[in-house]
Amino acid sequence: MSYLKAISLLKTLPCLAEPGKLIIVGRATQGLEAVLPYLATLPGIIAWNPEANTLTFRRQSGFITLYPERVIITQVNNVEEGIELLEALADAINATWEHRAELRPVTVRQKAPQWLDIWSLLPQTNCQQCGEATCMAFAAALLQQKRNLGECLPLLSDANYGDRRATLETMV
Repeated sequence: MSYLKAISLLKTLPCLAEPGKLIIVGRATQGLEAVLPYLATLPGIIAWNPEANTLTFRRQSGFITLYPERVIITQVNNVEEGIELLEALADAINATWEHRAELRPVTVRQKAPQWLDIWSLLPQTNCQQCGEATCMAFAAALLQQKRNLGECLPLLSDANYGDRRATLETMV
């Protein structure tokens, strides 16, 4: 049995992070409190606050944040794409709910890594081979998904960084 009938478009706002794009605000046909701890088990979670019942996913560009009564999707190209994303999100929520018996709900807070967490695991050579001026700038670009780990050549070529690379792969 489905958890949601739909997530309907409530309103759109201009996206301040990327001019020309939209923020989509949607409302689910019922509260999301019960399903959020199960959704927190999925990949791509960057923050989960069980006390406030807020869950944030990273998407290719932007974020999806779920609250008990609403959904916010950032950096959307147009209203049509926003509606498609809301429909896909409702399907994902229903699929997660249907498989909840196989999942262990997350009951503790999860926090997204910060740029300093990423930087501390990078080689810190400031070699600029990735195209950034410093490893710190590269760490920030990784979090913004403007760069990928494969662009850090010392991290890839030096076997001494294998453990760090593996940890970074789970973080970004």
